[in-house]
Amino acid sequence: MGRAIRALLILVLLLGLAGGGAFLYARHIYEQPGPLAEGKPFVVPRGGSEAIGAALQQAGIVADARAFFAAAWVTRGEGPLRAGEFAFPAGGSLKDVLEVLRTARPVQRRLTVPEGLTARQIVAVIDRAEGLTGETPPIDEGDLLPETYTYQWGDTRAAIVRRAEAAMGEALREAWAARAPDLPIASPREALVLASIVERETGIAAERPRVASVFINRLRRGMPLQSDPTVAYAAAEGAALDRALTRADLDRDHPFNTYRNRGLPPGPIASPGKEALRAVTRPEATEFLYFVADGTGGHAFARTLEEHNRNVARWREVERGRAAPAPAPAAPAAGR
Repeated sequence: MGRAIRALLILVLLLGLAGGGAFLYARHIYEQPGPLAEGKPFVVPRGGSEAIGAALQQAGIVADARAFFAAAWVTRGEGPLRAGEFAFPAGGSLKDVLEVLRTARPVQRRLTVPEGLTARQIVAVIDRAEGLTGETPPIDEGDLLPETYTYQWGDTRAAIVRRAEAAMGEALREAWAARAPDLPIASPREALVLASIVERETGIAAERPRVASVFINRLRRGMPLQSDPTVAYAAAEGAALDRALTRADLDRDHPFNTYRNRGLPPGPIASPGKEALRAVTRPEATEFLYFVADGTGGHAFARTLEEHNRNVARWREVERGRAAPAPAPAAPAAGR
C-alpha cells in the first residue's frame, strides 16, 4: 500500500496540491469509496492500465483514470490486470477495483437449454447467448443434453456445443448401463430416439416412466407407436410446427410418421433430458397401451381400446367446454 500511496502522492503534487496534507490526501484517494452507486458487472477491455482506467472511468466505476493508472503502475508487482467480465462492488475504492481485476473470479454467465428442443431451436438459443463468440457449429438432432451451462464472456459457442455433446454422451451411457432387462430397444441410440419421443409427449416428470411404458409395451407387441410429436416433426421438417396436426399429416408417407410406420423413427425428434433417458431405460411396469390428455395437463392411460375411447370422449368433452362461450352473468336479485 505504501508504494501506491507514494505514487498517488506524486500525482497529487503534479496536480498542484503540494503541502503537508498531500500524503494523507493520496492515501485518501487510494482508499476512499468509488463513485459506483450499485454493484454491477462490467466487461473490462484488453489493453494496458491506461486504456482500462479510461473504460472504468467512463463506466462510473472509478472517479479518475489518472489515479487508477498511477495505483495500477505502482502495484504492478501484485499481478497483471485481466480483461473479461467482472462484478464490481458498489462504492469500490481504487484498492478494491484493482483487487477485482487481479484476483476475482470472472462473472459466470448461464445458458439454459430447455428439454425437448429440436436442434434448430437449440442453435437459436446458443446464437442469442450474450457474451459468446464465434458461430454455432452444426448440431445433429438429439446430440446435446438439455441443461444449464456456465460460461464466461468471450467463451466460444463451439466450446458450449462440445460440452453439451459430452454431457449427453455421459448421460446416455449412465442410463443405458442402468437399463432394465429385456427391453425392446437394442442400443443407446434407440434409447435416445425413444426418450426424445417421451420428452415431447409430456412435460410432467412423474409421468415420463408411465408414458415410456406405453411405447415399450407397443414395441413389444409390434404395434405402431402412433406418437403425434413424431408426425409434427415430419410435418415441420425438423422445425417447430405452429399449427394443429391434420388428417393429411397423419396419412403422410414419411419415415418419422409413427402412425404409418412400425417401430422407432430413424432418429431423435428433439433433445431429451436425463429424466426422459431414465424413463425409457427403466420404464414403469404397466399394461397400458394408450394415453390421451386428461384436461389437467396430464394424461389418462388405458389398457384396452375401449377404455381409451372413453378417455378420448371425456377429453373431447373438455375441449368443447373450453371452446364454448362463457355464460352471461346472472341478473342481480331484486332489492339489491
